Amino acid sequence: MRNLGQVFESLAYEYTLPQAIRDGYLSPIKAVTIPLDLDLSGVSTQAGDFKASDIDTALDPYLYQIADEMQKYCADRKTVVFLPLIKTSQKFTAILNSKGFHAAEVNGNSDDRAEVLADFAAGQYNVLCNSMLLTEGWDCPSVDCIIVLRPTKVRSLYCQMVGRGTRLCEGKDHLLLLDFLWHTERHELCRPASLICTSEEVAKKMTANLADAAGCPTDIKAAAEEAESDVVAEREEALAKQLSEMKHRKRKLVDPLQFEMSICAEDLSSYVPAFGWEMGPPTDKQLNALEKFGIYPDEIDNAGKAKLLLDRLSKRRESGLSTPKQIRFLEGRGFLHVGTWTFEQANRLITRIAANNWHTPFDILPETYLPEAVNG
Repeated sequence: MRNLGQVFESLAYEYTLPQAIRDGYLSPIKAVTIPLDLDLSGVSTQAGDFKASDIDTALDPYLYQIADEMQKYCADRKTVVFLPLIKTSQKFTAILNSKGFHAAEVNGNSDDRAEVLADFAAGQYNVLCNSMLLTEGWDCPSVDCIIVLRPTKVRSLYCQMVGRGTRLCEGKDHLLLLDFLWHTERHELCRPASLICTSEEVAKKMTANLADAAGCPTDIKAAAEEAESDVVAEREEALAKQLSEMKHRKRKLVDPLQFEMSICAEDLSSYVPAFGWEMGPPTDKQLNALEKFGIYPDEIDNAGKAKLLLDRLSKRRESGLSTPKQIRFLEGRGFLHVGTWTFEQANRLITRIAANNWHTPFDILPETYLPEAVNG
């Protein structure tokens, strides 16, 4: 009666549901998302799962609509419905019978439970409602539709409920799993993706895809493969966007080597760290400061070089010399050694270029251009 996780450090072997379906031991599963939004945001938690009485309160207003949806999908199927409380199970059974189903209900207090289960197996009923009674220890291979109206955070419980319909049976080619759009502020709710996905990211994508395809039964294995492919594509798209942004960012900043060569700073280009603190990586504060100055910081690999470069940049600003961004702009247009110019000389030329619709004036040859002295 102890949690095995307290005894063993690792799982020796697990035979998963997808493996069992692939090997032909269990029935394939098709999930269909029903576009009926059930609000669970006000449902509290008890003993690590949603509180049954709160679920019952949230579920009750939707029972007739759920029965209407079942008429679209379950009329010709043998269906088991899991509900939160006995009274709800009994109420829903009555609603289903009023809609033309042949429904029965069983619970722990039912005197005729064995008889009802036998009649259901024999086909006298086409829907069997229960309040968590049939989660384990009961087997009826001909069940080909499962409806979980008792939402749970516990994956093993969810698998047990769905598992009542995964037995193989002659004439049964798949299990239909009806999944409603349970709305919750939390993300622990078990959904069809919980049966097959090991990655939370893929599970979320699969759930979203099934919601987009609401009303259309989809094989969960195929849905998981599609979701995994979508996640990979989204990651690649995000990476491409990130790389594009980095390139754009790099174009706006000056490479440190270009800056060092432009200002003729041999002490910077030949710098070798000597002390331990200098050899360490640059701090976030240093990297942010370099980027604010207009230097592309990713090329700086040690704190000593970052400090030396920041000191030089500060002195240049105090001395009124050209900025890294001015250097990048003008040297990108062919002007030479802009790092030796003053801020005002560079600014005056950029202003002329801007006034000429961002074209270098025809009377200026960048390779030979020398800035005029600026009078203070």
